[in-house]
Amino acid sequence: MVPDLCNGKILGRALRIRERRPGEWRMKRKTGHWEQRHFQALGTTGVLIAVVFVACQGDGEGPDRTPATAKALGGRPLSSVVGFTFADDLGTGAADLGRYVRARVDQVARGTLPKGVAFPLPNTSTESVQAIAGLSPNVVVSWLDPLTFDRSPTAPRFGTNNDYIAFFGDRWSDVPGDPPQWHGSGTSAWMWVNHESIPNEAPTSTTAPTGQHLTLAKDLAAENVLTNDVTSNRWAPADLATYLREAKRQVGGSWFHVVQDPEGTWHVDRGAGAIRYDATSKTLARLTGITPLEVDHDDEGHALPPGVVSGIMADCSGGQTPWGTVITAEENVQDFHGDMEVFWTSEQKLVRGAGADPGGPITFDTTPSPASLFGMSPDVKSRHAKDLYGYLVEIDPGKAPGEYDGKNAAGVGHKKLGAVGRARWENTSFVVDADWKLLPNEPIVLYAGDDRRSGRMYKFVSKHVYEPGMTRAETRALLDEGKVYAAHFAGLDNTTGVTMLATGEAPTEAQPGIGQWIELGTASTAIAPNAAALGEPGKTVGEALADTDYNGLGGFASDDDVRRALFTASTKVGIMELNRPEDVEYNPRDPSGTPRIYVSFTNHGHKTQLDQAGKLIDPAVHEQASVKRPDMVGNMFALQEANAKRPGASTTFVFFRVWAGTNATGPYDASNPDNILIDHEGGVWFGTDGNFATNQRADAVYFLDLDRAHAAGAPGVVSPTFGKAFRIVAMPSDAEATGPALAADMRTLFVSVQHPGEHVQSVWPHGAR
Repeated sequence: MVPDLCNGKILGRALRIRERRPGEWRMKRKTGHWEQRHFQALGTTGVLIAVVFVACQGDGEGPDRTPATAKALGGRPLSSVVGFTFADDLGTGAADLGRYVRARVDQVARGTLPKGVAFPLPNTSTESVQAIAGLSPNVVVSWLDPLTFDRSPTAPRFGTNNDYIAFFGDRWSDVPGDPPQWHGSGTSAWMWVNHESIPNEAPTSTTAPTGQHLTLAKDLAAENVLTNDVTSNRWAPADLATYLREAKRQVGGSWFHVVQDPEGTWHVDRGAGAIRYDATSKTLARLTGITPLEVDHDDEGHALPPGVVSGIMADCSGGQTPWGTVITAEENVQDFHGDMEVFWTSEQKLVRGAGADPGGPITFDTTPSPASLFGMSPDVKSRHAKDLYGYLVEIDPGKAPGEYDGKNAAGVGHKKLGAVGRARWENTSFVVDADWKLLPNEPIVLYAGDDRRSGRMYKFVSKHVYEPGMTRAETRALLDEGKVYAAHFAGLDNTTGVTMLATGEAPTEAQPGIGQWIELGTASTAIAPNAAALGEPGKTVGEALADTDYNGLGGFASDDDVRRALFTASTKVGIMELNRPEDVEYNPRDPSGTPRIYVSFTNHGHKTQLDQAGKLIDPAVHEQASVKRPDMVGNMFALQEANAKRPGASTTFVFFRVWAGTNATGPYDASNPDNILIDHEGGVWFGTDGNFATNQRADAVYFLDLDRAHAAGAPGVVSPTFGKAFRIVAMPSDAEATGPALAADMRTLFVSVQHPGEHVQSVWPHGAR
């Protein structure tokens, strides 16, 4: 019996016999209609499957949404996950997508690219996703799609502004000790996807929602969750509270199962179940490694256990742990409950009277801001203290949203990594060996970037070492204690954030810069980078942080306060400011033969806090004395630890540029690098965020050629490609290319198409032709 998901508008049926999994439903968009496929076992073996095709009338409604919802969303741009499947090697002999791209790059370098083959992908901008020949794209899931067969408003639905993607191939953990990376099935998997924010303007008591906030409001009206006129400029307090409660359900993360059919098309396996983790108190996490300033409460106003936090939000990128959990990074939390480090303007000028003035301890106001998205809710129970957000959050995927760490069992559940500190975290990446396993008898080491102008890059080193044979709970507990180090890019020109002061040129592999890891803590014995410039050459970092007058800032009373405000703590001791460090990825199989860390510096274009020597620029003269950094196109740097075999013990590193953004539209031009992907062979891929605005060309995912056999002068090379970025897949309209992830067999590249139509007209994906 085929359920009627076409709402009675059936155009026709057809029957074919195929080999499929019994009881499976698949949906596919085709020629302007939707096909509904139901598979039933014939006989007792379940090998032969009856495929009943039901074509549904309607354009874009489909079996996954109610008619009212489909009408509300008609023609609206929707963030989506797209799978780009390796469909044809086109004579290269490649077995997977990674090898296929490498083969094409080699053909370009050697002048053997077949006539008529367009590679890299042309540098254009369209209203659809684009891919090089040999790859076949399909939309896997879009914002507001049901993730189960339950279409009610409270059932799990795919969230907004999808970003980071983690692929867990089915049966990846069959062999004890195997990490999820590159293990398990490449055609069926559990998938984690982050949901960052809702673009455009939310409704207020006197203004109507715009853009994607309006999309959500219309959907809620179609589902009778909202009964007011959602296009009106007047919103009653009750309606506004309802809307903001529902907005909380749009951010966080989705955990769901996906399958690929024999034609190569990916689908959400709605019968497998799915879980949404969001900003409501249905999702709970324990804050470890730091004591919060407030006791949190749930959405009904009831106090939560000490250290337990309500919800996750601003989930940008993340990381997949070697033991099978997900780290989701809370980035721009200031948009949701307000900024706790209110000491700085957008131009990095110190704000007097905000809590960081010299002469006393630095103080924090945790009161949610009425100007923030959730802080403006008329329902006071939905507001939460600022210091509870801005962390790397370890999600135990598959566990109930309310299963916080230790609730029922040690090492089970979700937690926020307070020991790493608060920042506008973009992502995190772990030090692993060539098999993506933790280094035995070494501390756990992770890297992460504070994604803001003048933000820094950090390294966390656990207090205790990982020992083979540790339980999952014991391994997870290692993240609760450790030291935080800031990367000091010594010798970088403070006026550019790109070039070296001594040479006026960007650092190269032949002439790299030398950086230091500076421990941030009140007991740190490292010498503060700005100590000599401030006339105290022997001043340690610990002494400087505690000093209530040092460098024109108040003092930190405790290590908890240092971790609560890493941006301000780094400024106080003179850590070199960076050009928005976004994604940071550790590459255990680097083409150089030595593990390296890659970091995307997206851009800057604003003033700095400090001068070249690390001294705070007096706010009274900041406008005149601080130089605006000119970098608007971004760069990618590589770091190599001095002690590459024991990164946790390494105190210095070398750094150099591996790719430079450009303000041009040639075949190899791009700008504003963001998320980075390291493939199974150590290949480096990256997506862009802002190329559309900078170069009027679609943001895209690129493969960075780091094969020295393609360098100028190498045997057989007629067109050097070493260091060039090859455009592989491109986004529609003004969408950002985020969360690139490869299936376990490297035959599908998944990309989050984020915020299409945010600032330009778009009807992608369901209105695009």
